[in-house]
Amino acid sequence: MEKKSNDILLKNVNLLSKLTEQEVGMMPATEAPLPSVEQVKQIVSLVKNIIFPDYFNQRQPDETLRSYNIGVHMKELQRLLTKQIAHGLQFCEDCETIKTKQQVYQEAERLTMEFIDALPEIKRLLYTDVQAMFDNDPAARNYGEVIFCYPVVNAMTHYRIAHKLHELNVPVIPRIITEQAHSKTGIDIHPGAQIGEYFAIDHGTGVVIGETTIIGNHVTLYQGVTLGAKSFKYDEDGNMLNVPRHPVLEDYVTVYSNASILGRIIIGHHSTIGGNIWLTHSVPPYSRILQSKAVDASYEGGLGI
Repeated sequence: MEKKSNDILLKNVNLLSKLTEQEVGMMPATEAPLPSVEQVKQIVSLVKNIIFPDYFNQRQPDETLRSYNIGVHMKELQRLLTKQIAHGLQFCEDCETIKTKQQVYQEAERLTMEFIDALPEIKRLLYTDVQAMFDNDPAARNYGEVIFCYPVVNAMTHYRIAHKLHELNVPVIPRIITEQAHSKTGIDIHPGAQIGEYFAIDHGTGVVIGETTIIGNHVTLYQGVTLGAKSFKYDEDGNMLNVPRHPVLEDYVTVYSNASILGRIIIGHHSTIGGNIWLTHSVPPYSRILQSKAVDASYEGGLGI
């Protein structure tokens, strides 16, 4: 029995060790290390420590100690992010001028420093999201409860980080970051989506926000909302085109649970979209879109169902 087990193990090790044509076609042309999912998690954790230092790190009222701790986290962030961006750049299809290992790390260092330079604005935006969530939920007792417990803060922290890296044309890493939040919170936000300040998602589970979505300021979504595409366009060769295909939500829009807003349509400012709505056309500002009234039908003994 032991020999048979060893033979099965050896056979499958040999089979699985061979690179298939499909596998080779899906791998980058270079043999550089691939990005590390675990180190990307550490990068997000470091950013959280920098942006919410009193919540995810030892509290330091003394500004000198606070500055020192943030500086330590910043230096580690620089090191890890440079390394992971360098590993991710091998997936860049438009980086023909970046060829040598030295050029890759120089570009990764440049992108890392641009990201670090954007941290104050990322912090500002995240604190507006915390404020919006607190203002929109009467169950929230204090800001600490929102920052510690609410999935939207976790999801938006990942999104705001990923979106900036996406703007810098960093490959792969932004998607790893947002998918980590998706797995943990059930909130799926593509890093390419554009989301303004004071953004709130109540509860959050099942929310989907597509790549080309544009969301204004002071917008609130509830659980199960989909901001998706209605259809896709193709070129002459049958390849799918990456064109704007998701909705635009203007300022002060509220979308209630399980509504699906699909296609490149515009939801005018100060509009309210009711729950369980399927919407595929634009609506003007101050619209109020509600589902039709339910039909109340009585049945006896299950007849007619």
